[in-house]
Amino acid sequence: MPFFLILLLALLGCPAANGQAEHPLTGRKIAPVMGYAGAEWLERSEREKEEAPEMAIEAMGVLKGMNVADIGAGTGYFSIRLAGKVGPTGRVYANDVQPEMLARIRERTAKLHLTNIETVLGSEADPRLPIGKMDIVLLVDVYHEFSQPQRMLDAIRTSLKPDGRLVLLEYRKEDPTIPIRPDHKMSIPEVRTELEAQGFRMEKVLDTLPRQHLFFFVKTL
Repeated sequence: MPFFLILLLALLGCPAANGQAEHPLTGRKIAPVMGYAGAEWLERSEREKEEAPEMAIEAMGVLKGMNVADIGAGTGYFSIRLAGKVGPTGRVYANDVQPEMLARIRERTAKLHLTNIETVLGSEADPRLPIGKMDIVLLVDVYHEFSQPQRMLDAIRTSLKPDGRLVLLEYRKEDPTIPIRPDHKMSIPEVRTELEAQGFRMEKVLDTLPRQHLFFFVKTL
C-alpha cells in the first residue's frame, strides 16, 4: 500500500500503533511524526477550507519586522505566508527535523525569490532557534507529535523574547465530527495542563477557525 494512503488512513481513524508513548501529565497518546513521503498531504487543496491559514495568521497579529519561527514547518505551507507578513525587515525561521522537508522549502523560496526565510534543522528535543529572538513561535498541528514535549517547550521558551508569544493550532478533540484520528487532536484542558507546567500562561484560545483551536501563550518564567 502506498505510504500516502497509509498516512491518510491513519489520520482519518485507523487504530493507533501499539506502544505509543503517553504524556506524563495528561496521559495523552503522542502521535507519530508525519514522514516526508506524506508531504503532499500538507499541500492538499482542501486545506484552505479546512484550516483557513490566512485567518489564522491574521489572528496572530504578525507584523512587519517580526521574527517568527514555524516549528514543524513541513513543506513551508505557513512559512511562505508568514514571509509575506514580516516583510524584508523580518525573518521566518522554518524549522523541521526532516532534512528533506527543509530542502523542499529552500526550493520553493528560491523559486519565489524570498530571502527572509531561514531553514533550521532541529532535533526531537530542541528546535535550535536563536535564544531570546522570537516574537512568535508557531506550532501548526505539530505539538501533538512532539516525542519529548517538555524538553521542546523548555527550548521554545528560551527562544522567545520577554513579550514573545507561543501560538498553537490543534484540531479540536472536543468535536467528534472532525475526521481526524484522536491522537492528532487536542483538547483545551490537555494543552493548558501541559504548557502551563512548562512555564507558559494561556492568554486566550480562539475557536473561529473551521476545525482547530488557536491557542496563545506567554512565558511565566
